[in-house]
Amino acid sequence: MNALKVLTPYKNGFLLLLVILLLALLIARNSQSVVRAFVAQETTWKTANFVQTETEHFQIKYLQVDGDYVEVIGQTAEDAYVQVSDLMGRKPDYKTTIIIYPDSSSLAKSFGWDKDEKAMGVYWAGTIRLLSPQQWINGSDWHKIFAGEGPMYHEFAHLLVDDITKGNYSRWFTEGIAQHVEKKLTGFEFVEPSSEQASAYYKFAELNKNFDELDQQIAYWESLQVVEYMVDNYGEESLLDILNCLGEGNSMEDAVFKSLGIDYKTFESNFLQSL
Repeated sequence: MNALKVLTPYKNGFLLLLVILLLALLIARNSQSVVRAFVAQETTWKTANFVQTETEHFQIKYLQVDGDYVEVIGQTAEDAYVQVSDLMGRKPDYKTTIIIYPDSSSLAKSFGWDKDEKAMGVYWAGTIRLLSPQQWINGSDWHKIFAGEGPMYHEFAHLLVDDITKGNYSRWFTEGIAQHVEKKLTGFEFVEPSSEQASAYYKFAELNKNFDELDQQIAYWESLQVVEYMVDNYGEESLLDILNCLGEGNSMEDAVFKSLGIDYKTFESNFLQSL
């Protein structure tokens, strides 16, 4: 009996350690699924007072004050689903949640951002969050402006990048692809930096490590230039090849080499020279 008492804590501790190790391994291998499940639960709790409606491929949550905008947002989302999916060769196998926030502060609060942070749309962990069109569009033709200049195509491209790569991507690369898709499908493009600004471009390591701390106009612009350089020199399919390689767990360096047949540093050097 005494021996059993001595051994029991050891066995229990060993089993607990084993469970923790197995759980950690499971999370590491399925980190995207775990994060998405957590965010989905948190979002459900935080939007419990929102009205919900559905389209063929989306669940849309909103407050009554934005009820007049939901139909057009749903139609635009469905168009983005078709066009972006066709371009990127991938369709989600689930309904995507779209949440419409009535103002910038509530959108920022949903991410824990500073209340002064501005954005028309944000993709995060399987969910697309939009700022109400009434906050940034005036006039009776707002639906055309929302479709042509709004964030729907951009954010849905982010979602597909996340799906294809299983979360294994750099911020600058997904921003470059989302801008490329948006420009190709709607013609919308962010304002280019001045010639003085553009001359101060960043190395890939800087984009990869400190994207949000860099000059955002230059960082976004350069990300698009990299993607367009890939397309111009290696074809549109090169983007999908790189995304699929990332989805297999390769680093960006290896994905570029396997997809483009060129060393990553040489590719970077060639790109920077092209600017």
